[in-house]
Amino acid sequence: MANNVTKSIATGLGLIASQGSADGTYNGYEAPPYTVEQTIDTAEIRLYAPHLIAEVTVQGDADRARSKGFSILAGYIFGGNTSQASINMTTPVTQRPSEKIAMTTPVTQSGDGDTWTVSFTMPRAYTLDTLPTPKTDAIQFKMTEPDRQIVLRFSGIARTGDMNAKAADLRILAQSSGITLGEGPFYYFYDAPMTLPWKRRNEVAYAVN
Repeated sequence: MANNVTKSIATGLGLIASQGSADGTYNGYEAPPYTVEQTIDTAEIRLYAPHLIAEVTVQGDADRARSKGFSILAGYIFGGNTSQASINMTTPVTQRPSEKIAMTTPVTQSGDGDTWTVSFTMPRAYTLDTLPTPKTDAIQFKMTEPDRQIVLRFSGIARTGDMNAKAADLRILAQSSGITLGEGPFYYFYDAPMTLPWKRRNEVAYAVN
């Protein structure tokens, strides 16, 4: 995952089921490959391999920003590029807060919203040089760095309060295991909104120092 982040949300939006992605696929869709290095209680320590992402920065609360960012990026992969080429869908879709920069008045007095970066993993067949050019300058591309994370899986409808509670559970688990946490939490949502709550795969993660 990118540097200088505090949490992340990844959403499969109906394209995936309930299998693992350690081999770089998830129910037939490409996913960032990772290696499970260790299991600690109900959590895993994973090493994620570098992967190419397309990202866009949007403003708003988490839900609205995720929807807006997904719409922009989905438009790109479904042909909204100068080549009019369709790009295979992958999982996950990632959302994270961008680095905060002080804003001038009167915007700072509104007291609502955040700036978020939403990203898609690009298929491994592409490189930075071969990806179709987006029709908007809002979309940027980058290769992530190798990233070690501790990840806790949970099911249900992942509302903000639930996500915060799971992040707290993971912090307690890491602390009791002597693990030093870095950036996070990152949140990963793997299933469509119409998926039955008990069948949903959600995850919360922190970088491990």
